[in-house]
Amino acid sequence: MAQQTNPMSKDLKSLFSTLAEIPEDIRIQSPLHQKQILVDGALLEWTGDFHEVYSPILISNEETGATEQLLIGSYPIATTKETQEALDAAVRAYDGGRGAWPAMHINERIQHLTRFVTEMKAQRQHIVKLIVWEISKTVADAEKEFDRTIDYINETVRSAKQLSNQTNAFQVTQGFIGQTKRVPHGVVLCMGPFNYPLNETFTTLIPALIMGNTILFKPPKHGTLLFEPLLEAFSSCFPKGVVNTVYGRGRDIVPMLMESGKIDVLALIGSSRVADALKKMHPKSNRLKSVLGLDAKNAAIILPDADLTHTVREVIAGALSFNGQRCTALKVLFVHHEIVAHFNQMLVEALKHIGIGLPWQKGIMITPLAEPEKPAYLKSCIDDALAKGAEVFNAADGGGTIYKSFVHPTVLYPVNSAMKIYHEEQFGPVIPIVPFTALSEPVEYIMNSPYGQQVSIFSQDTEAVSLLIDTLANQIGRINLNSQCQRSPDTFPFNGRKDSADGTLSVDEALIAFSVDSVVVTKQTPENEQLIKSILETGGSRRLTNEVSF
Repeated sequence: MAQQTNPMSKDLKSLFSTLAEIPEDIRIQSPLHQKQILVDGALLEWTGDFHEVYSPILISNEETGATEQLLIGSYPIATTKETQEALDAAVRAYDGGRGAWPAMHINERIQHLTRFVTEMKAQRQHIVKLIVWEISKTVADAEKEFDRTIDYINETVRSAKQLSNQTNAFQVTQGFIGQTKRVPHGVVLCMGPFNYPLNETFTTLIPALIMGNTILFKPPKHGTLLFEPLLEAFSSCFPKGVVNTVYGRGRDIVPMLMESGKIDVLALIGSSRVADALKKMHPKSNRLKSVLGLDAKNAAIILPDADLTHTVREVIAGALSFNGQRCTALKVLFVHHEIVAHFNQMLVEALKHIGIGLPWQKGIMITPLAEPEKPAYLKSCIDDALAKGAEVFNAADGGGTIYKSFVHPTVLYPVNSAMKIYHEEQFGPVIPIVPFTALSEPVEYIMNSPYGQQVSIFSQDTEAVSLLIDTLANQIGRINLNSQCQRSPDTFPFNGRKDSADGTLSVDEALIAFSVDSVVVTKQTPENEQLIKSILETGGSRRLTNEVSF
């Protein structure tokens, strides 16, 4: 029988279960073969090629003990023909801002979104199960992702109402009367990441929708099937052409969309390399608005006076939650040379007690990795570091061990600038530790890094922390004091500097990102005042209004 949890085991193969050992409520009873795509409000039957989806969670054969891949479903590999149809539908639905959706008052758009949320909630169990099997996220974290997404939508609705009411007021200044409202950009291409496929995708899709844009939505490569239960809701809750799905190989279909020049906003959470390439494809770069969440190599700076018990706890959560597959994960630790030996000892001891296993087991932090190529990449990072002077500091407890999609948490020390793990975003459960003597060392690292998302500082030294805050504030988007890097709460700005982001994604600021100011202004004369009053009283304009949102 497979071990339920074995935090110190080097035999990662033994952690996989047989089908019979998987709880029935989480078991995939039969593969989900998606046979429809959503274009122009219709669910179209797909008869072309399909991409088969295999879970990163391997199944142990009861007779032979060998581990086997499990087919959990398939989805359409659409072509440029269907992509063009989706693009045309989104362009028609927007119609230069004259379409029903962009011209609709925000109160009505909220009603559509509210119906969608109701239908989405009914699919909670199905979507959670698909998140678990597609990307190997724990059941608890998959449930948290779903619930947090619902909360995000509700908060976005609240914020949109507040924004709408704030812009009802007329400004009278220097002999002019004017009203400024937010209006949509146009057609938005939404592309989300695999690690938070539902939540991160919806943090762009939902504010873009509520502000009146029309959507082309391409699910991530890993985490595609989980959107199948929502296709009917998208179709029934929004006018035709407002939400359209784009399936297929990104390299085949996304360039066509960008080269058309008809994409007004690129909303991408992914790599800076991909973002750079896509933006260059657009023939009208000055008209393209980008909302991007990109790479990060977030550092922790641990000073001599840090509370190491607390720091180790935060570092483990920050570096290893969901296997370290988060843009906000701690990806390199700078530890002062006076305490680094003690810190390493405490970290390795604490790692003995973290749960390594399968997503439905209790107390699990480390699960199989979703990206098939990731274990080989992480091995190359480990081997490179070992060749250049580092050690696997927790090798006696399984560090450095890899079996197919399982990678045991690995502590590398001492890490230096000659190693690729020092520079590259590993996006996996490998913790590089760099000893330092002077504060200038981690500061120079962050200042010279192409990335600038977040940093964590662990210390109670007022002078040192103040210096770091003032030095790094113009380099990164968020400074965390005595806590791990993270996105929450969603009401705080979520952004980055340099190659880590373009735009800010918090509940309030995402609405701003997916809209633009529209000003109606006139000279303050009795005749013009009467004109405005008449328009408001008759409701003759959908743009010039003072209707309150409740």
